[in-house]
Amino acid sequence: MKQPRAWQRMLSGRRLDLLDPTPMDIEIEDIAHGLAFVARWNGQTHGDFAYSVAEHSLLVEILFRRMVPSAPVKWQLAALLHDAPEYVIGDMISPVKAAVGAGYGALDDRLAAAIHIRFGLPAAIPAAVKKQIKKADRISAWMEAVEIAGFSRAEADKIFGAPDPAMTDGLSIRLRPPVETRQDFVARHAALIRAMP
Repeated sequence: MKQPRAWQRMLSGRRLDLLDPTPMDIEIEDIAHGLAFVARWNGQTHGDFAYSVAEHSLLVEILFRRMVPSAPVKWQLAALLHDAPEYVIGDMISPVKAAVGAGYGALDDRLAAAIHIRFGLPAAIPAAVKKQIKKADRISAWMEAVEIAGFSRAEADKIFGAPDPAMTDGLSIRLRPPVETRQDFVARHAALIRAMP
């Protein structure tokens, strides 16, 4: 019996095997493009543009730097790329991920490992760093919930935890065309790569 196709053609021309991804088939432009068109919250947000995973990732990296100002550049890059596998597997809200089960997590982990290796990171990010990135991710989710996803502050506090106001001071959710977010994601990635020892 013929095996079902498990690869996707990327705009770069790469052919990414989703079940057995290799670092050589991963390009930052493909990641940025895909993430700029993947909507957070299943698109259930206010505004004229979807809030993309690329925009969310840029915010998480800023929040991570605020939380851990002494973090090495490689962990800042890990924060920027924390949702990178979603460029090909899409974003699922947490309740759906839980319902889908371990299969989604295993696919996500394989893609993340290939992405990390491609950009000079360890395949698996240390647990302590992952925990810090997750905290930044939850602060971003709280901001998104309150500003664009229709949650009350009390509801967002209960689900995501109330953030330290110093972490969010001067930050807000940005809704803009995907092309702008894509360009900023690629530029931030390039800056971090240049800064890595």
